[in-house]
Amino acid sequence: MSKRGYHHGNLRQALVEAALDLIAEKGPTGFTMAEAAKRAEVSAAAPYRHFSGREDLIAEVATQGYELFADVLDYAYNDGKPSPLAAFEAVGRAYLAFARKYPGHYMAMFESGIAPGQTPELARAAERANRVLTSAAGALSARIPADRRPPAAMFSAHITAMSHGIVELYARGKPGARTPFTPEELLEAGIGIYLRGLGLIAGD
Repeated sequence: MSKRGYHHGNLRQALVEAALDLIAEKGPTGFTMAEAAKRAEVSAAAPYRHFSGREDLIAEVATQGYELFADVLDYAYNDGKPSPLAAFEAVGRAYLAFARKYPGHYMAMFESGIAPGQTPELARAAERANRVLTSAAGALSARIPADRRPPAAMFSAHITAMSHGIVELYARGKPGARTPFTPEELLEAGIGIYLRGLGLIAGD
C-alpha cells in the first residue's frame, strides 16, 4: 500500500511549507524530519528523496526566504528614489515588515545556525539581499567626505544589526509589551541618531 507522498505533485515544496509552519511554531531546531513528513502528509522516508536531513531542508527554506527578502528590499529601495535618505529609511522599514510577515523564513535565515554558504543557492540568494542593503548604504554615505566615510559594508552591517535587534526584542510575540514605542518608531529613531553621528542629517 503506497503513501500519498509517492504521488505528491510537488513534494519538495510541500515539505518546505510544512517546515515553515513548524519553524514558526517551534523554532528552527524544534522539529524533526518525521514531523515535517507528517505535516506534509507523506511517509517518514519520503523527504529523503529531496533533502539529506533537517539542515538541508532548513537551508532550502532559508534560500527561499533570502529570495523573498531581496525582492522586498529591492522594491523598497526603488533605485534610490525619491532620495537616497528616503530610500534608505524605506529599506529599514521593509526589514521589519519582512520579519513580521515571514517569521518562518526569517528564523531559518537568521536563527537556525545555517551558514549562508551552506549551499551555492543559499549563498547567491543571501548575497543578492546583501547587495541591496550595501547599495543603499553606499548611495547614502557617498555624501560623506571620503576621509570620514565608513565602508558601505560596515554601514550596512550597523543598520542590519540595529534592525535585527529591534526585531528580536520588540517585534516578536506582543509588539510593545516591553516598550511604549512601535518597532518602526524605534528603528527610525535609531537610524536618525546613527545618521546624525555621520553628519548625514542635521541635528534637532
